Amino acid sequence: MRALGIDFGEVRVGLAVSDESGTLASPIETLRRRRGKRPPLKSIEGIARAHGVEAIVCGLPLELSGDESDWSREVREVAAKLGERLDLPVHMVDERMTSVRAERQVRSSGLPKGKREEKERVDAGAAALILQSWLDRRTRSP
Repeated sequence: MRALGIDFGEVRVGLAVSDESGTLASPIETLRRRRGKRPPLKSIEGIARAHGVEAIVCGLPLELSGDESDWSREVREVAAKLGERLDLPVHMVDERMTSVRAERQVRSSGLPKGKREEKERVDAGAAALILQSWLDRRTRSP
């Protein structure tokens, strides 16, 4: 099963997709979003259809305490709208610390400094980490 991973942000939306076997997540791109404007659902929908995804996995931005915030609720609403538009199941994954982990991975990747510091690369990497955690949990469940 191919799934789409999403890291929603106020400025950028990182995207990742799994392979057809649902084993490995790979970053694909990052969409820009103007602050205060609606998320680019139409673009995400087109990408999901182009990749033939069968599930959406969205990072849930919880507080460090584990509590939900206004942003968490907004992300849930946007993810639900996307799921309705695509008629696909939506799975939410705790995304605490994924951006930090993605930034560390990008910095240690051996890319030239200019490429390592591209925020878009980190956001797509965070989406891949979110998706990979969901894929790993699925394969471990009976």
